[in-house]
Amino acid sequence: MQHRIVVLGAGYTGAVAAGRLAKRLHREDVTITLVNPEPDFVERVRLHQLAAGQDLRPRPFAGMFAGTGVDLKLAKVTAVDVDRKTVSVTAADVTEPQELEYDTLVYALGSGWDDGGVPGAAEHAHEISSRPGALRLRDRLAALAGGRPVVVVGGGLTGLEAATEIAEARPDLDVSLAAHGGLGDWLSEKGRAHLRRTVDGLGITVHEHAAVDAVAADRVTTADGRTLPADVTVWTTGFAVHPVALATALDVTDRGRIVVDATMRSVSHPDVYAVGDAAMAVGPADKPLRMSCASGVPMAWQAADAIAARLTGTKVPQVPIRYVQQCISLGRKEGLIQFVTADDRAVDKALTGRVAAFYKELICKGAAWGVANPTLGMPTRRRRLARQETRSRARAQAAA
Repeated sequence: MQHRIVVLGAGYTGAVAAGRLAKRLHREDVTITLVNPEPDFVERVRLHQLAAGQDLRPRPFAGMFAGTGVDLKLAKVTAVDVDRKTVSVTAADVTEPQELEYDTLVYALGSGWDDGGVPGAAEHAHEISSRPGALRLRDRLAALAGGRPVVVVGGGLTGLEAATEIAEARPDLDVSLAAHGGLGDWLSEKGRAHLRRTVDGLGITVHEHAAVDAVAADRVTTADGRTLPADVTVWTTGFAVHPVALATALDVTDRGRIVVDATMRSVSHPDVYAVGDAAMAVGPADKPLRMSCASGVPMAWQAADAIAARLTGTKVPQVPIRYVQQCISLGRKEGLIQFVTADDRAVDKALTGRVAAFYKELICKGAAWGVANPTLGMPTRRRRLARQETRSRARAQAAA
C-alpha cells in the first residue's frame, strides 16, 4: 500500500519540502503530490523589483520537478479535513471541487498581505505580497506622472525594500515612507546610519512614529493627525496567513498559524506538518520564528527530513533553526546585511553599500536555485526511474 504525501503550496517552503522529500523518499510505496494554483514559481523576495518595473525570470514547475517523482497538481486549496485526512481543491479547468486523500500532509500555504483592519486600506492601498498585487502596482506606477506622491506604509524589511526600489526606479516621483517606529530602529548603529544615508540620497521623505489609521484614494492619515498626500499607497505593515487552517480542527494560534513542535509536526495532529509562514514554531530563546524565507526554508528541510526518518524508521533529526543575518536590498546599487544573534537581535557587525547589494543578490539567487534543483544529488538511476514513473502516471491520468 502506498503512503500518500500531499504538499499544499509551492512557495519557497512548499517547493523545497516537496523536492527534499522526493530526494529522501524515492520509493515505490511513497507518492508525493504538490498542489499549487499557479504553474510557475514566484520569487516573493523579488516582488518589490517586479512592482518597480523589472522583469523576473520565468521558473515553471514542470521543468523543475520533471523526473523527480513529484506529481504537480495545479489547483486551489479550498478546505482541509484533518479528521478524514482529505484536502478539497478546485482546479482551473474543473468546475466541481475534488478531494485528495493523504497519509501525511505538509501545509505550506504561506501568507498574504494584512491590511490590519485599517479603514480604507483594502480599498485604496496596493500590496506586494503576491505577483498579481505587484503587477497591479507596477501598472499604477507606470501611469503616474512625475512629481506625484507615493507613500509606502510600513518601516520593516518589505517597506524599506519597496520604498528604495521605487525611488531608485522612479526618481521623478515624490516617495515617502511612513514608519510606525523610528527608521530602522531594530538595526545596529552602523546599519541605521547607512539606511539613513541611503534613503536621504534617494530623496525619500521619512515620517517616523507615524502609525497610519486611515487610507483614502489621495492620502493617508496618521494616528497623531498628520495627513500625507498619496496618489499611490503601498501597504507593507505585515502578513496574514492563509485562512484554511483556521477552519480546521488543528491547534492554531488566534491568527491561524499551525502550532508545531521542533520537527514542524502539528502538536494536535501528528500526520500534519506545517512550514513557513503558516507555522508557529519556536526558535532560539523560546521566541517564535518570524515570517521570512530565512526561517521558512530551514523549516521545510526539518519537516522533510523528519517525515523521511519516521517513514523509514531511522532517527529523527532535530537541527536548531537560528538566524545569522537580515538581508535588505536598498535599490539595485545599495544594500544592508545586518548580522544578528541566533534569536534575531542585531549585533554591531554589518555590511553596507555595493558589497551588501551583491551579497543580497547571491542570497536571492541561491534561494531560487535551491527550489529549481530540488533533487540535486539524487543518483542518475533514481532520476531516470522517477522520470519513467512521472510519465507513466501522466499516461494513466490522461487515459482516465
